[in-house]
Amino acid sequence: MTRRAVVAGLGTYVPEKVLTNHDLEQMVDTSDEWIVTRTGIRERHIARDDETTSTMASEATRQALADANITAEDLDFIVCATNTPDTIFPSTAARVQHQLTDKPIPGIDIQAGCTGLIYGMELASALIQSGAYRNILVIGADKLTSITDYQDRTTAVLFGDAAGAFVLQGKDDTEYGILGSYLQADGRGGDLLIQPAGGSLMPASHETVEARQHYLKMNGNETFRFAVKAMPEAVEEGLKRAGLGVEDMDLLVPHQANLRIIDAAVRRFELDPERVVVNIDRYGNTSVATIPLALQEARMQGRVHDGDVVVLCAFGAGLTWGSNVIRWGR
Repeated sequence: MTRRAVVAGLGTYVPEKVLTNHDLEQMVDTSDEWIVTRTGIRERHIARDDETTSTMASEATRQALADANITAEDLDFIVCATNTPDTIFPSTAARVQHQLTDKPIPGIDIQAGCTGLIYGMELASALIQSGAYRNILVIGADKLTSITDYQDRTTAVLFGDAAGAFVLQGKDDTEYGILGSYLQADGRGGDLLIQPAGGSLMPASHETVEARQHYLKMNGNETFRFAVKAMPEAVEEGLKRAGLGVEDMDLLVPHQANLRIIDAAVRRFELDPERVVVNIDRYGNTSVATIPLALQEARMQGRVHDGDVVVLCAFGAGLTWGSNVIRWGR
């Protein structure tokens, strides 16, 4: 008997407030043309002060639960991927549980940069395959604007806020579900994308605040070079572990970090643009939320069908990269 983790529900949440490139022109030395040419981004959504990673995650989860036709009380485990938890502890997973139900539910936060959602899906899949759990909530949520330095023109233009949530459900003897995953990490590139202060290495102090070390820092050129190699590798290796090839892939849902990185993958695999989901122009880089956000949009457009092989792939701080290969259907 083969047990697989099937996507039973998907939900997303995007804040109402929109920050356009023209708005950013008034805040930092940049231009709409510069941003679009280098990133493909035209606008992004920004959370209100009273919106947090957990509140956005809870809204996405409510949609996912309704999509799966279950309630929070039916959940057996929560995996929350985030780089901007409400607090270092308690976990965002515990906060989401408390916002959804009084029933105690085991849960953890995981942090793997923008690849965290991919890691979370594979972790949940393994827990389901073990037989220990049946219904697992996998969240990808980030309020990246809370650690974005709007005095740094190289990073201020990139990031937005959002949340996505999957309900994974264990099913026996099914052709659908997660067929395979590929995960990697290499700490040698850790300094390329980092929030320097706030941890035990560099605790908060007057000096760290004055030096703006609590904001995200990125070596854009080196990160770009890494991503252009890592994304195709993640796709090919994930498909290989699922016993498939690029020709079997019906839809690619890449991490929405930079349009030029996505275009490089499209050229590498000679893909029809209809087989690739792109929405970075309207949301920017929402980190672990980019993939559920893009996949949900593709569903709403009728681009995802039962039996389709859907590949999710991402790269991020760590450095990390990886993919999930899913045969869509319930």
